[in-house]
Amino acid sequence: MNVLVDTSVWSLSLRRTAPSNHLAKLELEQLILDGRAGMIAPIRQEILSGVKTAAHFELLRDRLRAFPDIGLIVEDYEEAARFFNTCRAKGLQGSNTDFLICSVAARGKIPILTTDADFERFGAILPIALHEY
Repeated sequence: MNVLVDTSVWSLSLRRTAPSNHLAKLELEQLILDGRAGMIAPIRQEILSGVKTAAHFELLRDRLRAFPDIGLIVEDYEEAARFFNTCRAKGLQGSNTDFLICSVAARGKIPILTTDADFERFGAILPIALHEY
């Protein structure tokens, strides 16, 4: 795995209404084929949260099990909190999961595939790289 795929891209790819030629969706498909797509457990939780039926939840859960999680360590959470504080001091807001993604990506020097523009703003302050598509 060499790319940490954000919830925004997984969600886009899993929606039936998303355009089939969306560049991020196509990039995720290629990363999956190459065995390079990764996630962390909080992303898995975000993807599965809000699924309306138990049957759909189980289907989606079973499909996502093909993608191993990048293991999290205590320092990831501490660094995520530091990143939160750093960005907040500069007027940037983000979710705890967003900063945990940044922390894991920074630790592993793993680029992030996202459609969320917040990550571009975080990248101006934090030591993260975005995966180009």
